[in-house]
Amino acid sequence: MLTINIILNGFYISFAMLAIWGIGQAWLSQSRTETIHPFKAFVHLLAFYLSYLLIPLFFFSIFAGWIGYFSLHQSIFVFLLSGLLIYARFIEPHSIKINHVQYTLSSDQPFARPVRVALIADLHIGLFSGHERQLRMIVDKINQQKPDFVVVAGDWTYEPENKLAEELAVLKNIQAPVYSVNGNHDEQYPGPPIQELLRHALEVNNVMDIEGKIVEFDDFRLIGVGDLWAGKADMRYMPELPQDKPWLILSHNPDTVDMVPKLPTHPLMLSGHTHGGQVELPWLTDYVMKKVSILGHKRGLYQHDHANVFVSVGTGMVGVPFRFRAPPMIDIIELS
Repeated sequence: MLTINIILNGFYISFAMLAIWGIGQAWLSQSRTETIHPFKAFVHLLAFYLSYLLIPLFFFSIFAGWIGYFSLHQSIFVFLLSGLLIYARFIEPHSIKINHVQYTLSSDQPFARPVRVALIADLHIGLFSGHERQLRMIVDKINQQKPDFVVVAGDWTYEPENKLAEELAVLKNIQAPVYSVNGNHDEQYPGPPIQELLRHALEVNNVMDIEGKIVEFDDFRLIGVGDLWAGKADMRYMPELPQDKPWLILSHNPDTVDMVPKLPTHPLMLSGHTHGGQVELPWLTDYVMKKVSILGHKRGLYQHDHANVFVSVGTGMVGVPFRFRAPPMIDIIELS
């Protein structure tokens, strides 16, 4: 028959074994990570793996309250806090949502038929997210929506492991063309010099880098613009380009919309970068967002004088391995 002491010792042993496993996994993962700050990467990975301690802690809070090891208030506090963190760590980051948006790109030139664009951003393949299981879910959900093409608004990486091309291999299963630009984490702002690693990974997995390039469609043109923080977002040349069709702009940082020059048509920019706040808390998230986006763009559609910008919540995580009230999102934008 189980006694209280045996059960308590079982909890203590599980905590100790999980802690040892977490430290070992963090060390091994860090050794395979492309990073210029090994200790910082190790600390982030430690938080990621030690978060598994939340699961036995959740059940321990119930047991400790039942036997009187914790007071009622202590038990309720630990139960609620651990439950909330479990949701933000293990549930919401994998609850990928589909967001449908309709947008008229040009009222003067109606399209022959609507065009479905799948927008994803901020996969942040690396320390916290974007590994095979999540990528497979993203690819399956994109294919279910049957888009005409897919655009990726940068920040592919977050100090990835050196097997990036293998991790991205599932992208070959996307049943539509995939166009991409880089984000600040892909350009060392901040991060390690992984441009060549990423370039190779995208190339062998059928993702087309369109930074500084134009893709022609029947009713509009798609142009890729480089990252703002990397100093690659100059669009002063755009008025010199053909203006017989409306423009769809792909650029990572939504603040780039302020650099769009006045054009005969009113372009739509597709961006990411903000994660929709990633962890949505009163006051604190809005304060942090001012550091991330000077214009205060968090998610959804924003109107400006020379162009509008649609900001994706993205799918990955940085800083902390949590998403709360900002679930990962694939945006399906129907252009007409």
